[in-house]
Amino acid sequence: MTLKKFYKTLNDKQKAYVSLNLKDPKNGEYMLCVFRLFPDKSMNILQSAAEIAAESSTGTNFPVKTETPFSREMNALVYQLDEKKHLVWIAYPWRLFDRRGNVQNILTYVVGNVLGMKEVKGLKLLDTWFPPSMLEQFDGPSYTLDDMRKYLNVYDRPILGTIIKPKMGLTSAEYAEVCYDFWSGGGDFVKNDEPQADQDFCPYDKMVLHVKKAMDKAVKETGKKKVHSFNVSASDFDTMIKRCELIRSAGFEPGSYAFLIDGITAGWMAVQTLRRRYPDVFIHFHRAAHGAFTREENPFGFSVLVLSKFARLAGASGIHTGTAGIGKMAGSPEEDVTAANNILKFEGQGKFFKQSWATIPTKDQDALKIVEQDTHHHLILEDDEWRGMKKCCPIISGGLNPTLLKPFIEVMGNLDFITTMGAGCHAHPNGTKTGAAALVQSCEAYKKGISIQEYAKTHKELADAIKFFTKNKDKIKQNSA
Repeated sequence: MTLKKFYKTLNDKQKAYVSLNLKDPKNGEYMLCVFRLFPDKSMNILQSAAEIAAESSTGTNFPVKTETPFSREMNALVYQLDEKKHLVWIAYPWRLFDRRGNVQNILTYVVGNVLGMKEVKGLKLLDTWFPPSMLEQFDGPSYTLDDMRKYLNVYDRPILGTIIKPKMGLTSAEYAEVCYDFWSGGGDFVKNDEPQADQDFCPYDKMVLHVKKAMDKAVKETGKKKVHSFNVSASDFDTMIKRCELIRSAGFEPGSYAFLIDGITAGWMAVQTLRRRYPDVFIHFHRAAHGAFTREENPFGFSVLVLSKFARLAGASGIHTGTAGIGKMAGSPEEDVTAANNILKFEGQGKFFKQSWATIPTKDQDALKIVEQDTHHHLILEDDEWRGMKKCCPIISGGLNPTLLKPFIEVMGNLDFITTMGAGCHAHPNGTKTGAAALVQSCEAYKKGISIQEYAKTHKELADAIKFFTKNKDKIKQNSA
C-alpha cells in the first residue's frame, strides 16, 4: 500500500498525529524514535502508529474537547514508515518532557502505556536521536572512565575487574578476603554482585569496613591503586543515601570507590539522584532485568542501544553493555558493540541514527575537532565541558575468562572498557589470586602481540587457566545456556 493510501485510512484524530511530510525532523525541536511495530489485525501499520504517537504524547482513545491549539503543538508525529520492515519513525517535541532533565519522564512517554496497548502485537523501541538542544537539559556523566584511568594510572589496556563469587553467601570478612586475593593478584576493580545488600550473614557496614582494610593491604603490597564498586541500591531513598555516606565516611581515598545502582529495578530516579548528589563518584549502572525489554526475540520493549543511550543521558559513568556473543549472555556483536560505541564515542552510528553528543552545533569547527580527537583516542572535554556530554563506559561481564579477553577486544575494537570476570578468575584451579594473575598475563600477552599459548610457556598462572577453561569449555557452555 502506498503512503497516500495508508493516509486515507486514518480518522481525523489519527491524522493529528501523522505528518509524512514533516520538514527537517532534526531541526532541534524533536527527539526522534524508531520502533519495530506489529499492529493488531484491526488496524494497518500507520493507523496503529498514529495511536501509539497519540498515547505516548498528548492523546487518548477519543478526541477530547479540552485540547488547545498549543496542546496540539505537543503532539508526537509519525513522519516515516517502512511497511515491509515493520518500522515507524516518530518525532516527539522534547518540550513534552520534564524540563529538569528527567529520563524517567521520557521513558514513561515512549515505552510506557504504549507497550500495553491492544492495537499492537509487538512494539520495540530500536533507536533514538537526541538533538543538541535537548542534551543541554540533561546531566550526562560527570566522573568518567578517563577519571578512573587517571586514578589507577592505567591508560593502555582495559580496566581489569571481577565480581565476587559466589554472588551471595559469603560473610563480610570472607567477601573482603576474596577482594584482597584479586587485588593482590594484580586486578584493578572489584564489584558487588547486583543482589548484594544488607544480608544478616554479611552486614553492609561490616562489609564496607572489611573491604577498606583489604584494599589498604593490597595497595600497600602492590604499590598500585585499587577500586571497589559498592551496590547502594536500597528499599528507599534514605537507605540508599545512608549507604553512600557510610562508604564516604569509611576513609576511602577519593577515586577508590564507585556506587553501583541496579538501574532498572531501583529506577531512573535512583540513577539520577546519585549522579546529582555525588558528581565526584563513578556511577555504575547495573542493568539487571534488562533482558525483559532488550532480548532480540522479545517483541516488546527497547534495545540495548536505547537503554545504553538513556543511561548516558541520565549521567551513569558506566553501564553493562553485554559480551557481544563472546560470553554467556544473550547478545551479538552488532547489538552490544553498537551500544558500547554509542555511549563511549563523541559521535556514534546507531541502528538508524548517527548520534552526536555535542551541545554546540555539530558542524562547528570545535565540535568537528573533538570528533577527530576522539577517533584517535585522545582525552576530550577536559577543559571544554560545555561543548558536549561526557562519555559513558561500557562494562563487560558474563561468562568471560582470560582465554576470551583477546577475542572480546578484537570484537569490541578498542580497549576502553571495564571487564569484570567472576568465575573467570575465581574458578581458576589455584584460586582467585592466581586467577587474577592469569587475567593480567592474558592482557600482557595481548599488549605484546603474543598469543596466550606462547605467553603461557613462561607464565604458569595463565597456562593453568588455559588448560582449565579449555578443558571445561563445553561444560561452561552448557551451564551458561
